[in-house]
Amino acid sequence: MKIRVGVFFGGKSVEHEVSVISGLQAFNSFNRQKYEPVPIYITKENELYTGEAVADIANYKNIPELLKKSTRVFLMCEQGKVQLIQYPVKKFGSSVAAEIDVAFPVVHGANVEDGSLQGFLRHYNIPLAGCDVMASAVTMDKYVMKTVLKDNGIPVLDCVTLNVKEYQREETAAYARIEEKIAYPVIVKPVNLGSSVGIKVAKDRAGLAEALEYAFTFGPKVLVERAIMHLREINCAVLGDYEEAAASECEEPISSDEILSYEDKYVAGSKSGSEGMRTAKRELPAKLTPEKREEIRHMAVRTFQVLNCSGVSRIDFMIDRDTDQVYVNEINPIPGSLAFYLWEALGKPYEELLDDMVKLALKREREEKSMLTSFDSNILQNANLSGAKGVKK
Repeated sequence: MKIRVGVFFGGKSVEHEVSVISGLQAFNSFNRQKYEPVPIYITKENELYTGEAVADIANYKNIPELLKKSTRVFLMCEQGKVQLIQYPVKKFGSSVAAEIDVAFPVVHGANVEDGSLQGFLRHYNIPLAGCDVMASAVTMDKYVMKTVLKDNGIPVLDCVTLNVKEYQREETAAYARIEEKIAYPVIVKPVNLGSSVGIKVAKDRAGLAEALEYAFTFGPKVLVERAIMHLREINCAVLGDYEEAAASECEEPISSDEILSYEDKYVAGSKSGSEGMRTAKRELPAKLTPEKREEIRHMAVRTFQVLNCSGVSRIDFMIDRDTDQVYVNEINPIPGSLAFYLWEALGKPYEELLDDMVKLALKREREEKSMLTSFDSNILQNANLSGAKGVKK
């Protein structure tokens, strides 16, 4: 019997469109002999739709028309099965649009990749591919991620965080706090976004003001750190879990400016802009010495496991050309295109990568079911709210 995999993509995120591309790449790459993938599109209003129409990338040129041809659904757990129920529910006949055995999120950005969707799916007790709720939340908050890595001896750049209310109350004090800890040039980025969204380099206070205003349009909290001007960016993916994990090949993205932009990642090199990270400009494999390649791959696996990741994540590194020091820049718990091209470079086809991710999801589910989550007691039989603390008399 085939495993029914619900491939979730889209969502309320500035990276919505990238997620649609990544999600449909995954949907189309599952082995149909073993799996029955079910496409589940999440609109920017967080409504769920399924059907043949949402599996065709051409339909996303006109989303209102796409939704008219699709079936809106909601999740329901019935006798241990997770069902997609048509909404509005039919008056007669079955309203079950599909059933799924495993949830497979391919989402990017805040509100979906940060543990929000993962928590929603776990509520239905369904095996979940990729990072769990905690790992998703930690990896998507750049400051929390840096704190955990630094505590485990993994090199990261020092930083300052700033929230929008603090900035609005006293701009001058905010500038001074940043300048006291970090010398120009600095890089400013939203604390919980990926895909190079909302990022600017500032070389003086005027540039800092501009960069902060820009970053705050994408989120209420930003991170400021030293900008490495003689920089090499190296990416490496990791597949596995807390017990066993392996690193992919390394790539060196090619940027058109001081920092790798959204356009560099998803538009450059693609005539249609619809192939995700596949066509981004890169050196693959990256031109590294064998020693530096292994240093980065080892650090990637350690970063992945320290943050308790699962499935596939991509770790982005920075090399300071002046010192040859390697730093972890960030980790993408659900990378664009699931970084499948980094595994293809080592001879692992995308179909096999997806299979490995489903196996890891089912493994985690077996382990969690073996854990004690409740125990019998008679506490409710003897409960008396009249004597409970905090109850109004």
